Amino acid sequence: MSTVATAREPREARNTFSHELVVDDGHIDQFGHANNVVILGWIQDVAEAHSASVGFPLAAYERLGAAFVVRRHEIDYLRPSVRGDRLWVRTWVSTARSASCSRGTEITSAEDGRVMVTAMTTWVFAELATLRLARIPDDVRLAFGFDARRRGDATASND
Repeated sequence: MSTVATAREPREARNTFSHELVVDDGHIDQFGHANNVVILGWIQDVAEAHSASVGFPLAAYERLGAAFVVRRHEIDYLRPSVRGDRLWVRTWVSTARSASCSRGTEITSAEDGRVMVTAMTTWVFAELATLRLARIPDDVRLAFGFDARRRGDATASND
C-alpha cells in the first residue's frame, strides 16, 4: 500500500500553480541525482510563488502580521532527477481549516510526464510576532479558492 495518492490533485481543484525548472549542477548530490533537501526547497519555493501569484507575497503577510508556516511535510521520492532533467513543479491547496491548510505538490518530468515526487504539506497560519495560531483571513481563503463563510474543514469552492 502506498501513500502517494495523498498528494494527488483533487479533480475539483481549480487553483493550481506550476512552473518549470531544469536540474542543474547545484541541485546534484554525491549520488548524481537531485538532493532531497533541494527538492524540499522546490516544494517550499513553488508554494511561495503560488501565494504571490494570488496576491499574497511575503509583504502582504507582513502587513497582516501573520503568515503560513510549515507544520509538517510528507514527501514520496518516486524517481531520481538528474542533471539536465526538465521538471514541472505543480502545487494546489486541497483543504483549508480555520487556522491551517493542506497543500499538495507534484513534480513531474516535462519530457514524459512521469511523476518524480509527490508531497503533502500541512501549513498553519501563525502570528509573526508570537507564532501563535491565527484564523486564516477571509481574503486569504478566497484567494486560494475557498469559501470565506465556511469555518472548519472545507474543500475548494466549486462556485
